[in-house]
Amino acid sequence: MLIDDDACYAALLTRDTRFDGRFFVGVSTTRIYCRPICPAKQPKKQNCRFFPSAAAAEQGGFRPCMRCRPEQSPGVAQVDRITRLSLAAANLIERGFLRDSSLNLLAAHLGVTDRHLRRAFSETFGVSPVRYAQTQRLLLARQLLRDTSLSILDVAMASGFNSLRRMNEFFRDRYRTNPGRLRRSGSRGRQDELVFELGFRPPYAWQEILQFLEGRAIRNVESVSGGVYRRSVLVPLGTDFHSGWISVEPEFSRNTLRVTVSPSLSRVVPQVLGRVRHLFDLSSSPSEIGKSLGPLIARVPGLRVPGAFDGFEMAIRAIIGQQITVKAARTLAGRFSIAFGASVDTPYPEITRTFPLPGQIARLGPEDLTGLGITRTRVRTILSLANACASGAVSLAPVPDIQKEIENLRALPGIGEWTAQYIAMRVMAWPDAFPHTDLGIMKALDERSPGRVLEIAESWRPWRAYAAMALWQSL
Repeated sequence: MLIDDDACYAALLTRDTRFDGRFFVGVSTTRIYCRPICPAKQPKKQNCRFFPSAAAAEQGGFRPCMRCRPEQSPGVAQVDRITRLSLAAANLIERGFLRDSSLNLLAAHLGVTDRHLRRAFSETFGVSPVRYAQTQRLLLARQLLRDTSLSILDVAMASGFNSLRRMNEFFRDRYRTNPGRLRRSGSRGRQDELVFELGFRPPYAWQEILQFLEGRAIRNVESVSGGVYRRSVLVPLGTDFHSGWISVEPEFSRNTLRVTVSPSLSRVVPQVLGRVRHLFDLSSSPSEIGKSLGPLIARVPGLRVPGAFDGFEMAIRAIIGQQITVKAARTLAGRFSIAFGASVDTPYPEITRTFPLPGQIARLGPEDLTGLGITRTRVRTILSLANACASGAVSLAPVPDIQKEIENLRALPGIGEWTAQYIAMRVMAWPDAFPHTDLGIMKALDERSPGRVLEIAESWRPWRAYAAMALWQSL
């Protein structure tokens, strides 16, 4: 990633939110690194060094700022192929892939050589994947120490250090302090919940996104009320399964989302927060998208593309919803969760079940699903997808080779262009996905020809997924 010092310093002077998460500034006089929106006194240009990631700043010998909290900064969107590969790797790293696996296995999982992965990752983030993983663990540990009441040992385990001694070593090496000292300077949260803040680039069309999610919420699994999104959570980690709940609401004065996590999920906090970032599209850059889409998206400033908290759940929801109303699809998805999901303890009476995992559905037969009111054709598609996910033939997550994964989806019975594009849009975080055969999109454009819709959409590349959201909003 190329860094222009003049442009970065200009953004720093104006605290330009468009550049939050795009770069970090290290101040040589304090050895502290900050986000460009930091409220602290701005340094002289000759004392600044600019970095493409927090990990690169720490590799340069700088410690994270206590005021602007680099761990809360938004990410970047998947547009070009190199960035997609790097972000797919970062996504897996943040979910703990390198805890028990090697870089070679990570590269093989992404379909590239380890050399190519290191080169692409360094181009995007300015550091190696291993160094990035270490920084992510440290930043998460800082956040847990300052904002929660977890014991220091539990912080070490939740952050992926696997031992308190290992975490202490990293804190001494990188930050010249120890976890206990940081804990004493923190605010400490309540013992019955974990609370985090995740940053976004303003504006954020919260009500529009919430309305979209509410209309498609799976009964017993998700709920929207009082401007707050809540849901159950089931996250596998090794051979264990961690279940609980989350609650998400905006803090507009701080340009963050406030994420409350049940203590039962403390060991899988990185995975949970990564899924929240994906679901609420926190890597989006409204100003950049607005320049490309112009009046189309200007009606709803800060419009996002809702992602997927769980890729398999979202894909099943899309299959069930083929050629039926949104309301009918929601009813069938609710029956699906009651039949095959597990019970979960939450403080919310409307959230009682988790959504099943692919392996659970892959063990079922057609007769287990047809009684739910799902057609035999879609039952076949659901079982085919579950088996493909369980075997690894299909990856329902952000991936570097989008077109290959779309082809893998199309190869499954019952998955056509609309379903594949919709999954690419919401599950794979592909900003240029475009379900051009969608009846709502054709109605919004007053066009009956899918081919003509594609022609019109050419000018919206590489942000056609956002164009689709804007067209749906216009109905």
